[in-house]
Amino acid sequence: MKLPVTAYGEIGSPVVVMHGLFGSGRNWMTAARRLASEHRVFALDLRNHGTSPHVDTMTYPEMAEDVYETITSLGVGPVGLVGHSMGGKTAMLTALRHPDVVDRLVVVDAAPVTYPPAFVAYAQAMRNADLSSVQRRADVDVQLADAVPSAGTRAFLLQNLILDDEGARWRPNLPVIEAALPALSGWPEDESGTYEGPTLFVFGGKSDYVQQDHRPTIERYFPHVRYAEIPEAGHWVHAERLDDFLAAVTPFLA
Repeated sequence: MKLPVTAYGEIGSPVVVMHGLFGSGRNWMTAARRLASEHRVFALDLRNHGTSPHVDTMTYPEMAEDVYETITSLGVGPVGLVGHSMGGKTAMLTALRHPDVVDRLVVVDAAPVTYPPAFVAYAQAMRNADLSSVQRRADVDVQLADAVPSAGTRAFLLQNLILDDEGARWRPNLPVIEAALPALSGWPEDESGTYEGPTLFVFGGKSDYVQQDHRPTIERYFPHVRYAEIPEAGHWVHAERLDDFLAAVTPFLA
């Protein structure tokens, strides 16, 4: 499935960036504009997110094929492929299965491992919110507060709320995302390939998504890997510490 693309910049080598769960290509806008001084940057909306079509299934193999098809349709490969969290796992699998379209790989705060299921409460709270008489985002913020205590996380989730003349509705395909969460927390354990290209894992020092004991698994799949820790960042590395993130990533993509 070909994915929606937002392009930034007109010169330099191509870079494709991908968001995480409940995100969209818009989450990369600020970083993409900075990278666009030296690269043509393409921000994707992964399936069931952003402006992408709503489809009935959502697995990493399917998402990797979406990315491969999209890069191929752009005619710009091979690309620097950058993905955060769910987008990072998608980027990893794309590189493992289609190394011909990936010149170099940047994985942001994710590892090729199975994590404990998370975000189910977020999906349920969003799906169960009563949108029938909503006029403002604040009306939904109140409804999400019990399940999502962090105001910052609620603000991130509320970027997915559409408010227009037709009323309020969620942009992502919440029922399918919720059903897919066990698979999205996991990793295709039968994956046996390796990606021989340059690889950079960037992770937040305040996040536990990339741990020391993940490194043997990472290095089995990606033997030419480097690591960059952003000490003051949590999981949303590029949003929380953009300058530090770009300082690590820009030389690698050059």
